[in-house]
Amino acid sequence: MNPSKVRRDRLQRLTDLPNVGPAFAGDLKLLGINTPEQLKGHDPLRLYQTLHRKTGVRQDPCVLDTFMSLTDFINGAAPRPWWTYTRERKARYGDVSRG
Repeated sequence: MNPSKVRRDRLQRLTDLPNVGPAFAGDLKLLGINTPEQLKGHDPLRLYQTLHRKTGVRQDPCVLDTFMSLTDFINGAAPRPWWTYTRERKARYGDVSRG
């Protein structure tokens, strides 16, 4: 969902989360996350690495940005577009595209 339309009081489905559409909701379900609340306590880098491992496909770094946006949001931050996390991701994790 577009971050500007997210309402914390209406988080029931994964697609109610910021930056999550049907395809990304499917990725979350592949990781065993079926509800927004199940994101609590997850590390964005571990989610990214696990998705890579489960799919056998190298994930674009913007997927890590999205995981960062989701874990930040579920821990109380305001909803923000995934691309606002790119700079933070590069500072925190370096070049994740190299595996």
